[in-house]
Amino acid sequence: RMAGMAVHELRAQRETLHGAFSPDLAPALTVDAGDTIHVSTIDVAWGLEPPTDVTLPRRKVEPRDPVRDDGPAMTGPIAIRGCDPGSVLAVHIEEIVPAPVGFTWSGGREWPDPTLNADLGLADDPMTLTLWVLDRERGRATSDRGHGVPMRPFPGTIGLAQGAPGWQTGWHPRRTGGNMDCRELSVGSTLYLPVEAAGGLLSVGDGHGAQGDGELCGSAIECAFERISLRVEIVEPDAMPIDGPVIRTADAWVTLAFDRDLARAARRAAGAMIDLLSATSGVSRMDSAVWISVAGDVRVTQMVNGVVGAHVVMRD
Repeated sequence: RMAGMAVHELRAQRETLHGAFSPDLAPALTVDAGDTIHVSTIDVAWGLEPPTDVTLPRRKVEPRDPVRDDGPAMTGPIAIRGCDPGSVLAVHIEEIVPAPVGFTWSGGREWPDPTLNADLGLADDPMTLTLWVLDRERGRATSDRGHGVPMRPFPGTIGLAQGAPGWQTGWHPRRTGGNMDCRELSVGSTLYLPVEAAGGLLSVGDGHGAQGDGELCGSAIECAFERISLRVEIVEPDAMPIDGPVIRTADAWVTLAFDRDLARAARRAAGAMIDLLSATSGVSRMDSAVWISVAGDVRVTQMVNGVVGAHVVMRD
């Protein structure tokens, strides 16, 4: 690490936890560009302990403010000095240590959407809780039903405050990120976000141990993060001309977009990739569209957050 770049720790506790975004929320921590922050998070549903049964109560953060806490439990916000509206914040995801257990909700008539489980033929099934043991050394999650999946931890919710005053629910993804539920945000990836609020005001939470594209039943392997390590940098907009979230993985560019209509979200994500390719490679917009059509992947990020998401992946 470069000399002079500081390392900070931000713990999940009542004063650092919130569910909604606001440019008026005082930062829990202020850092410099180039610094690294080790952040701990609790699970999406504000749990202080893992659930054991659908019907049994568990300890949660209480009381919660119906405005400030309207969304997934996030830790933050983190202000970055010199991060001004109009700039771009790069967030490098350097390490994730999930909790050793996680859970997945599925089924039920009303959640996450009254029509989803009917379409899946699950509306008459009771809500079900699947419990997981997360073997962090082996990188494998095993359910209480004996099923195993590879772990690929990532933050379901990570984003910046909006520029408009007041509060915006954390449940819906937006131009400055938030509840994106994009599985490409695993260790080694970099998230680029347009900055609207002074200082950026970065928050993170909603840890996932693994999730497929779409987050079909409304939840992933939900878990707390003992630690997620984020390194922040400020990028000039000329160098990264974006109008929404962009991810760089080890071998691909990913553009994301959101809408209540999935087809429109997909088209907007493709438009964002055309913008990115034509701005950074000198390829015309038409040639960029052809390039995406023959070599890119249009994917469903999530279809369960009310405002749904799509992303376009272009491999190197």
